[in-house]
Amino acid sequence: MAAPLMTPAPEAVARSQMAAFMRQAGCSDYDALHAWSIRERGAFWRHVWDYCGVVASAPATDALVEAGDFHSAQWFPGARLNFAENLLRRRDGSTALVVACEDGARRTLSHAELYRATARLAAELRERGVGPGDRVAAWLPNGAAAVIGMLATASVGAVWSSCSPDFGVAGALDRFGQIEPKILIACRQYDYGGKTFDVSAKAESVRASVGSIEALLWTGDIERLVAGREAEREEEAVDFEQRAFDDPLYILYSSGTTGKPKCIVHGIGGTLLQHLKEHRLHVDLTPADTLFYFTTCGWMMWNWLVSGLASGCTLVLYDGSPFHPKPAALMDLIDAERITVFGTSAKYLSALGKARVVPRESHDLSSLRTILSTGSPLTHENFREVYRNFPGGIALASISGGTDIVSCFALGNPMLPVHEGELQCKGLGMAVDVFDEGGAPLARGKGELVCTKSFPSRPIGFWNDPDGAKYRAAYFEKFPGVWAHGDFAEFTEHGGMIVHGRSDAVLNPGGVRIGTAEIYRQVESIDAVVEALCVAQDWRDDVRIVLFVVLREGLELDADLVSEIRTRIRNNASPRHVPAIIEQVSDIPRTMSGKIAELAVRDVIHGRAPGNTTALANPEALAQFETARSATE
Repeated sequence: MAAPLMTPAPEAVARSQMAAFMRQAGCSDYDALHAWSIRERGAFWRHVWDYCGVVASAPATDALVEAGDFHSAQWFPGARLNFAENLLRRRDGSTALVVACEDGARRTLSHAELYRATARLAAELRERGVGPGDRVAAWLPNGAAAVIGMLATASVGAVWSSCSPDFGVAGALDRFGQIEPKILIACRQYDYGGKTFDVSAKAESVRASVGSIEALLWTGDIERLVAGREAEREEEAVDFEQRAFDDPLYILYSSGTTGKPKCIVHGIGGTLLQHLKEHRLHVDLTPADTLFYFTTCGWMMWNWLVSGLASGCTLVLYDGSPFHPKPAALMDLIDAERITVFGTSAKYLSALGKARVVPRESHDLSSLRTILSTGSPLTHENFREVYRNFPGGIALASISGGTDIVSCFALGNPMLPVHEGELQCKGLGMAVDVFDEGGAPLARGKGELVCTKSFPSRPIGFWNDPDGAKYRAAYFEKFPGVWAHGDFAEFTEHGGMIVHGRSDAVLNPGGVRIGTAEIYRQVESIDAVVEALCVAQDWRDDVRIVLFVVLREGLELDADLVSEIRTRIRNNASPRHVPAIIEQVSDIPRTMSGKIAELAVRDVIHGRAPGNTTALANPEALAQFETARSATE
């Protein structure tokens, strides 16, 4: 058994919130605590509610009322609460938000200022007729206006839905056009990579195309309201609309690569309770912490980040290129803002290593306690690089869940060691399992990641799906009554988990199921390779693996490098993993949230039109796969 990369100090374990919670629950270790959280889900989630001090105007008589199937279970029926009220509990002069820009500009809002800003915008929304159930759409960068807009929307009981300003008009219409918002909040411009992009005409186009939009508020309008220059308001208190636990809070969107995005509706109480559990227990977040996540408003990690306010911490918001004006830009930010919990993507950590940035040699980073990574599987080499390049003792938590649950199925734990390539544990209250193709649990071996019991942050439904048919088809068709998440995963001997990629992108040469992450792990450990994408191609009554690689600038794929790639894969994975074809490309198509668009490439090399290309951040990248198709035939 390999030694862990990091083992938390006993004193750190003892003072963690997870340990305190476990002691209160009367459990001896994490395995016992997780087992209790599944066996007695109602008692567990009630304990989370009480431990985290959820603010509610009316309590629930029961935490959970089972109703025969996964989705019909009722969580905290009768409770009345407001999401924004729980995020705005701290109202003192300490810093709530730090907004950092590419050019080094910085502004802050205190908890008290954030509360007053929310009060002013909430009053404005009410004057414009926005109330419970109405939708407010936002096309914004990750800044103060987005946070204030969300809090004000939630304050009046309305529903928030956002995407980032780099979406095209078609992408925004695919999303906002379905949900019929009453208000659109947008920016006139945004900065990325040292360039300024004017998007005001795009916002006006969306406003004109969506008939339900009654008003367009620009970020400048919100800034004037916040500053109090547009209107002096005597009343600075927020009138928090009290809502039911499962009333809608957010509408998030699937990637939309195979058609129009699914509009996934998340409830108030489930989102709050799940995020409090993950922040307080799994991340050990306290009011003394400074939390950062590199995200846009179009990714669910933005919603997750903003919930950090419920734990009273400081949030650092950043919108722009993580490598501008230099590769170590975010490392500068860690030191400047004394960030304690740094969240990012596996792609960023890999790119940092490829850029040969060694933060422990160039930066202090003494404030940093935890690094969080999600978006795609973090490879074994990524784990090793982090522990080579960052100061020792940092907890690296690879986390996995998704937009569908606005949270995690497996994630970090301040009480447990970090093992190379592994997510540390199943999330508390999450009945996570791995099934084989026949629906039988697998203690070992690769299979479908599932959840067998209901949890509070399951979606309350899809928008415009009155009979729930689309919702059931999305999660429950593969294994009736069991949530099938669409990930290909396995448990480890340490009680952790490895995610091998999306199950719909699994390669199946000769009937052997192979996760794409297993190949990426080997290929991207080669210095010449920046990143890779592999797909299965139908071939002579079977399938074969086709691998595409992006190389360092100036390098060309030659016979020696092809041989090195194949040898690395054969020796460290298996002969079955070795691609039949390896081709060089200059770019890899990705979704707006940065995930590799394997299915779109698979369509292209089979001569099929890919799905909804407006869901891609760089659809132009598909053209080179059209060219590469001739080499695969």
